Amino acid sequence: MDIKVLRNVLEANDTLAARIREQLCAKHITAINLISAPGAGKTALLEQTIPHLKPKFRIGVLEGDIATTRDADRVAKLGVPVVQLLTGGACHLEAPLVQRGLGELDLDALDLIFVENVGNIACPAEFDLGETAKVGILSVTEGHDKPGKYPLLFHEVSALVLNKIDLLPYTDFNFDEFVADFRQLNATAPLFQVSCKAGQGIAQWAHWLEHIAKGELHVAPHDHAHEDLHDVIQPHLHPHPTHYHAVSPA
Repeated sequence: MDIKVLRNVLEANDTLAARIREQLCAKHITAINLISAPGAGKTALLEQTIPHLKPKFRIGVLEGDIATTRDADRVAKLGVPVVQLLTGGACHLEAPLVQRGLGELDLDALDLIFVENVGNIACPAEFDLGETAKVGILSVTEGHDKPGKYPLLFHEVSALVLNKIDLLPYTDFNFDEFVADFRQLNATAPLFQVSCKAGQGIAQWAHWLEHIAKGELHVAPHDHAHEDLHDVIQPHLHPHPTHYHAVSPA
């Protein structure tokens, strides 16, 4: 008799993510996984946030995209180390590529790492990257119905950023319905209302991040069983001629 064994496709990813989390924790590094649909404002939020935090924290960024280094170009102008992660078609980042990206950074010189995930509101929420916290970003132009339609992300996040609130008068976004749906899924995550264009609400959002990075607020990522831990992020040994570099799946 042939016995077919089916395994969770996320099992290997989760095991590696747990090991990454342990190593980052040992180095006292906070990692924030930013997840949103394309155009919601992940990169714009980083452009607004990093100047607030840079005087207090040593910051690095992993930029996830299917193709191009356009977002990495923007973030590099802020004077922080950036590694571009190119998925070559995949709609989300996974722990092995993040592991390689972290190996391109000098972790001993960092306190806070932002991982800008590939623009997608569904798939990235399923993949643990070893982050300290998942943060969702939604723009009002996407509609108030998204928590109900894509519940996993809104259930998983440790904080939610509602961007482009300056455009509220020009949309049909129903704030009360949005909050009701979100709170049904997630009763505790703070909700930050911001406009990256106008800079509104950025200080409050950055203040929350500061507390997380200092260990004054604690979030509880999923607890995945794992083996004895060893260093899984290998230091990168050869120099690069540019201020950032791209890493693609092997």
